[in-house]
Amino acid sequence: MNFTYIILIPLIPFVVFLLLGIYNKKIKPAVSGYIGVTGLSTSTLLSFYTAYQYFFVHGKVNGVYQTLVHKTTWMNFTDTLAIDMGVLVDPISIMMLIVVSIISLMVHIYSRGYMKGDEGYTRFFAFLSLFSFSMFGLVLAANLFQIYIFWELVGVSSYLLIGYYYTKNSAVAAAKKAFIVTRFADLGFLIGILMVGYYTGTFDFETLNNPEGSAILNWASTSFMGLSVITWALILIFIGGAGKSAMFPLHIWLPDAMEGPTPVSALIHAATMVVAGVYLVARLFPMYYFVEDGFALNIVAYVGAFSSLFAAIIAITQTDIKRVLAFSTMSQLGYMMLALGVSGYDGHEGVGYMASMFHLFTHAMFKALLFLGAGSVIHAVHSNYLKDMGGLRKYMPITNATFLIAALAISGVFPLSGFWSKDEILVAAFEHNKLIYGVGVFVAGLTAFYMFRLYFGIFWGKNTQYKHAPHESPLSMTFPLIVLALITVFSGFIPFSEFISADKIGFETHINYPVALLSSFVAVSGIVLATIFYKKENDLSDKFAKAFGPLYKWARDKFYFDEIYMFVTKKILFNSVAENIAKFDKKIVDGTMEGIGNKTVVVSEKIKRMQSGKVQDYAFAFIAGVVIIALVFIYMLGN
Repeated sequence: MNFTYIILIPLIPFVVFLLLGIYNKKIKPAVSGYIGVTGLSTSTLLSFYTAYQYFFVHGKVNGVYQTLVHKTTWMNFTDTLAIDMGVLVDPISIMMLIVVSIISLMVHIYSRGYMKGDEGYTRFFAFLSLFSFSMFGLVLAANLFQIYIFWELVGVSSYLLIGYYYTKNSAVAAAKKAFIVTRFADLGFLIGILMVGYYTGTFDFETLNNPEGSAILNWASTSFMGLSVITWALILIFIGGAGKSAMFPLHIWLPDAMEGPTPVSALIHAATMVVAGVYLVARLFPMYYFVEDGFALNIVAYVGAFSSLFAAIIAITQTDIKRVLAFSTMSQLGYMMLALGVSGYDGHEGVGYMASMFHLFTHAMFKALLFLGAGSVIHAVHSNYLKDMGGLRKYMPITNATFLIAALAISGVFPLSGFWSKDEILVAAFEHNKLIYGVGVFVAGLTAFYMFRLYFGIFWGKNTQYKHAPHESPLSMTFPLIVLALITVFSGFIPFSEFISADKIGFETHINYPVALLSSFVAVSGIVLATIFYKKENDLSDKFAKAFGPLYKWARDKFYFDEIYMFVTKKILFNSVAENIAKFDKKIVDGTMEGIGNKTVVVSEKIKRMQSGKVQDYAFAFIAGVVIIALVFIYMLGN
């Protein structure tokens, strides 16, 4: 397989970033938009060509998809430990290439209309291209150290795009919050990488994931506090993934990240960057499964399940439409994590792994569609809040239809894509952990309820009297909506399990009718309940809020986790710890150094008269010194 054109996939957006960044003030905005779209279109075509070559020409040997690696040594630490730079091609890296390229291209096209007239138009497309380069590099990385480099580049890109409106205090604060929270998580990731490298002698995914290799066979060679060191390393790596995928309790950055332009929310915080944590666990799945009987994988399952439920409850109460979608993203990412956590490795047991990747693919499409649909609405009414919306279906028919398709898909309604991927997750949970399965079913009902609360609140509900009649968005914005809607309708029929499975062999999946019927019933019940509450203006929603009393208020205020973190960091760490350290630094360290400095000044004042600059004074001092030395010498000889 020719790796030359694969390497071009990330390099093209990087060149576009350099071009638009360096000539930011010289390139006309309209031209920069075309350059960005052309660059991503080329990378997208190459991604599809790579997928075709892999799945239908070169990738399968004797019925098994191969892991193809092209690498070169970058630096050597020891005779056995080195860092390579390379490209790894296997089913999930190809799938991620398709996801990143489709979403990035749709966002680039959409942004030409959404960002039109913005002062930083060219800068915005430069940042989009940098992000695309970073994400492509991340999914093609051949080893842990290489993925960490691009992982951090994705973080930098996220910081730049969230804080794009840098004159807006809330945007700057949100960018810093996202950067700082994910850096804490990435510290765990880095320590985990170093532990894996030290104890296994390699960073390469191909070697680490080999069930017959030394990394998996010798995982129990060293232990700490009752667990193997490799298990601790995998837990720390998962912390990095949990931070990037906004899992509880590292979720607090995601809602605030909505301060960036809406296309950014679609690109980074719904479809691509936030799934990097899921991709990371999937990339190391054999290690998570085989080491210590999947102990770390159980942590992944329970964290994913709790995050899914926690975020869904909060989403019910939010009134900013982008924040509803942000918590929805967190909930669906939890779904993907729990699917990985309840998955086995061999044969049909790998359904959870497959289901997680399947849901990652379908969710990327319909969640990007939801965010871009929300951007179309915001573009029309100039507000993010449900109170300023209502009855928009008659003004925005394309946005209404495509948003409805996405809402039905995420709710798991047959036959849209979300039904198929969510059903596979629930089947995997049902077969392995009934508690997690119960959580998954309940979350499915909550998802349908809050999504149609959102849909009816925007497009139905009260007939808002707008100062200026809203209108449908331009073709540059509606075209991506239509494309993503079509993918959402038909992508569920892709025989995904034939291409993506834990053992890379593929297997046939069958609908578990009891599971599918129950989840469909729960989803429809959620939709019906939302229809009763929100399709027409009434006071049922107020009664609903009052019925849950303090719980509803806690959920609306996101269970006060931002306040808890502020209390811990400001009141405890800053006021108690940092202030005492500052006092010690000021009184002891600074005091000591100032004392030394002051003494030096006093001594220098006293001796500086010796430096008069007069030749006769120096001559006298020199002769006097010679005389004194001579007398001392004569005295010593006399004794």
